[in-house]
Amino acid sequence: MGGGARLLLGAALLCGCCPLPAGAGSWWSLARSPVRRPELYIMGAAPLCGQLPGLSAGQRKLCQLYQEHMAFIGAGARRAIQECQHQFRLRRWNCSTGDAASVFGRLVRIGSRETAFTYAVSAAGVVNAISRACREGELSSCGCSRTARPKDLPRDWLWGGCGDNVEYGYRFAKEFVDAKEREKNYAKGSEEQARMLMNLQNNEAGRRAVYKLADVACKCHGVSGSCSLKTCWLQLADFRKVGDLLKEKYDSAAAMRISRKGKLELVNNRFNMPTQEDLVYVDPSPDYCLRNETTGSLGTQGRLCNKTSEGMDGCELMCCGRGYDQFKSVQVERCNCKFHWCCYVKCKQCPKIVDQYVCK
Repeated sequence: MGGGARLLLGAALLCGCCPLPAGAGSWWSLARSPVRRPELYIMGAAPLCGQLPGLSAGQRKLCQLYQEHMAFIGAGARRAIQECQHQFRLRRWNCSTGDAASVFGRLVRIGSRETAFTYAVSAAGVVNAISRACREGELSSCGCSRTARPKDLPRDWLWGGCGDNVEYGYRFAKEFVDAKEREKNYAKGSEEQARMLMNLQNNEAGRRAVYKLADVACKCHGVSGSCSLKTCWLQLADFRKVGDLLKEKYDSAAAMRISRKGKLELVNNRFNMPTQEDLVYVDPSPDYCLRNETTGSLGTQGRLCNKTSEGMDGCELMCCGRGYDQFKSVQVERCNCKFHWCCYVKCKQCPKIVDQYVCK
């Protein structure tokens, strides 16, 4: 069965699925569970999909069809978490993980702009991982990209090589990631429907970020590097660029509410309606200054801050006006580096005492 046909079959299997109970785990937990390749399971062992935590009914059926994809979904989720933590490393909310079932904890139950980012970057991570796995021949249902030759590519350049299969990665991520939302059936105009539509919008924005940033890469051929001939292909952008783009979308995310007709509408009509590339949220962000078991906020007590910065990482803002403590720590740095012929650099390790500041 071809890849496209199997995707359609996977979509058909989702139609009769029942909603999961509130508070059920998330597929994000695949980032923490090492997913064994299906071929490593011995005869009579428990099926792969039955052992994976956090999958909805529809996602579990897709898992049964695409077992070899699951390890790469987990890898995409891990990459997304790493990127989230990088983008918010200097913010009060720093994309902390801890809860075993949902990974991001209770905070994702709130439809905030932070939750919007986690959904978008996670969907992007799956597109990225699956697209690359196709190119590397890791998946039997896809291969190199079949994207048409760009019209602006010089005529004497070859369009070939083995590109990242972003088209397949996008389609598969849409089926898998959105499955949990699409198998729910909420009352029109309800808060639950608003959150479902918010999640679908942000999933799509994440996938489109990867698709949009994929670009043409080329390699030169010729005598002595003359570059008389070039071979070009489609290549994924570095995932940091995807994270940077989604962080910009986070900063400009649109506040939405559900209408009686069951559609998201702007809270403030003075702004333009978001496109499919934009992030949206339906709830205000909780207070990240103090620890709150109800919302899941960890607070900023004990966080390092920058005494000289006036930004969000500065002690005044990071510590929410509570003040900070100063302490000294020893850091080891490379020093007295010398170049040795040929060809390496040798350095010494030198201890250095530095001042650090921690929020009260």
